[in-house]
Amino acid sequence: MGAPEHRVTALSDTIVVTGGAGFIGCNFVRSALAHGAPRVIVLDLLTYAGSRENLRELDSDPRLVFVHGDIADAPLVARLLREHRPRAVVNFAAESHVDRSIDGPAPFLLTNVMGTFQLLEAARAFLAEAGGAASDRFRFLHVSTDEVYGSLGRDGAFSEQTPYAPNSPYSASKAAADHLVRAWHHTYGLPVLVTNCSNNYGPHQFPEKLIPLMLLNALDGEPLPIYGDGGHVRDWLHVEDHCEGIWLVLERGRLGEKYNIGGDNERTNLELVDLLCEHLEALRPARDNAALRAKGRTRYTDLKSFVADRPGHDRRYAIDAGKIRRELGWAPHHDLASGLRHTVEWYLSHTDWCQAIERERYQRQRLGLRDEKGS
Repeated sequence: MGAPEHRVTALSDTIVVTGGAGFIGCNFVRSALAHGAPRVIVLDLLTYAGSRENLRELDSDPRLVFVHGDIADAPLVARLLREHRPRAVVNFAAESHVDRSIDGPAPFLLTNVMGTFQLLEAARAFLAEAGGAASDRFRFLHVSTDEVYGSLGRDGAFSEQTPYAPNSPYSASKAAADHLVRAWHHTYGLPVLVTNCSNNYGPHQFPEKLIPLMLLNALDGEPLPIYGDGGHVRDWLHVEDHCEGIWLVLERGRLGEKYNIGGDNERTNLELVDLLCEHLEALRPARDNAALRAKGRTRYTDLKSFVADRPGHDRRYAIDAGKIRRELGWAPHHDLASGLRHTVEWYLSHTDWCQAIERERYQRQRLGLRDEKGS
């Protein structure tokens, strides 16, 4: 018998990016195009923080194809893989908000666990159709988070050997997805890679997240809400540096391995808010802000307020990125000072994007946690 008509004979240079209309995903799309990717297929369901606004200026780029759809839609994913014959699938698609996962974990399990499972199965079937040579070139790169490792004490950092200890429904769902990806490599030989990153910041971040929320509220003279005592520590990584790391792992990473990507920029939330206020003062002085004056405030730091902490809030995260530095030569281009200034400048010059996102789905309310919504 001859081969099936749909049998793939060779892979193209196309890359499929799931969740490519989200914050990190859309920045990776730009990075991939900058690195010369001839075609990028974005598959995104546009839930929560995914938005077409994040890719708007790329609409005229013939190398970009946007597909509105779900990674858990097996026939759709199979068709995309067969039609475009990609050399890689980079999976950013995820429900990704801790408070929302506490309020309702079901969508996190459906997307982060079952969605990843469907992607893995689609990739496995695609390579079976393509034949053995395709597996030598194909890559399935799964993008994860440092939250799967749990919470650190005052010292130490997460390495690739740190045991998983997720503490929220979100992080548990991401941990489950990581384990599935590893298992599909060891059981079925799927050529996979996993990256785990620290807290990202930079252009196109959904306004509910700490940095853009603080910036936009400060500009409007609104309170700057800080969880608990503000002492929670995060390791901050500029999204462009993260995307460069992902690209290096995709191109040169060892199959079946995971790589931690972190910025080596630990700050408490309170320290970070103070740094943001300093940059905002330098670029948009408080004395020139009519909204601030109308609230009777003379400094952006006067707007700081403390709100109820989230249940089980992890106290500290820190990433040991030694492996990706040693093996792949990755190093961040942004230190925290330059990265934050770049981020503040971007938001100040893209008020149209902020307004479009807020019109579309978000008015800076605290998401998740029913008691915050009065229910």
